[in-house]
Amino acid sequence: MTTMDNTNNNEALLLGIDGGGTSCRARIADVHGTVLGEGFAGSANPRTGLDSACNAIMQATREAMDKAGLKESDFSRMYAGLGLAGVNQKKEHDMVMCWPFPFAGIFLETDAYAACMGAFNGEDGSILILGTGSCGASFLKGEMKTLGGWGFPISDHGSGASLGLAAIRYSLLAHEGMKDTTPLSKAIMATFDNNPENAVAWQDSALPRDYGSYGPTVIEHLSKGDKLAAQLIREVANDAAMMIRVLHQRGASQCALVGGLSEFILPSLPKDVVSIATLPKGDAMHGALLMAKSVL
Repeated sequence: MTTMDNTNNNEALLLGIDGGGTSCRARIADVHGTVLGEGFAGSANPRTGLDSACNAIMQATREAMDKAGLKESDFSRMYAGLGLAGVNQKKEHDMVMCWPFPFAGIFLETDAYAACMGAFNGEDGSILILGTGSCGASFLKGEMKTLGGWGFPISDHGSGASLGLAAIRYSLLAHEGMKDTTPLSKAIMATFDNNPENAVAWQDSALPRDYGSYGPTVIEHLSKGDKLAAQLIREVANDAAMMIRVLHQRGASQCALVGGLSEFILPSLPKDVVSIATLPKGDAMHGALLMAKSVL
């Protein structure tokens, strides 16, 4: 991306943040929509640590600023749209809003809200995020409603974390002879040195992203025809379909699937939701920029 000289300009800047359980992405644009720079950092879910989440936002923002040729003084003209996992609950929402960000203004909503804004360029529609966590959202006639997304492990159906948990649970059963072993189940148990006690110790401190880290292993074995991998993906697809049906019943004619699992889930969706599922027009950072613009 070409570095631009934006340091001597008093025009407002827009910052779009897409912060999930695994990563945080930042995009800076001018008020005309020209992208100036992008940045990347780690998890930005305040439910798993407020300071670490907000620091990730700032790290990604500063990387985007470096690429855009911006300085610290430019924070005073920067309006931020923050789309973050975990802020659908008032406690986390309020904590993030009280954090000492240097921005001129903030529009804070869930990552699902930002993704929905981006998927249909601010127009009516619904989305289903299938990343480390999961959450559905519909934006209809100016009203945003969410679906699910209450956090792992009690919610987040169809997510990478839920996929990882299901894979580990099956693998433990297979290890003890209660299920048939497959190359996938053996590969997962190998990460625990084939010792269930190691899995127990691991779970004591494991975060959703740690469970989600088993997703690529499932996908790898799916491409090799592993029966367990195919079964797990079907289960995730069925959970996704459950949410798509409700979003459709609310009045959304289309549901855009976003997040790392989407491309693998689409081919496995039940027939009744295939015509409803679609791909997004824009990403969550684009949606977050639209949020930021509304603060001006």
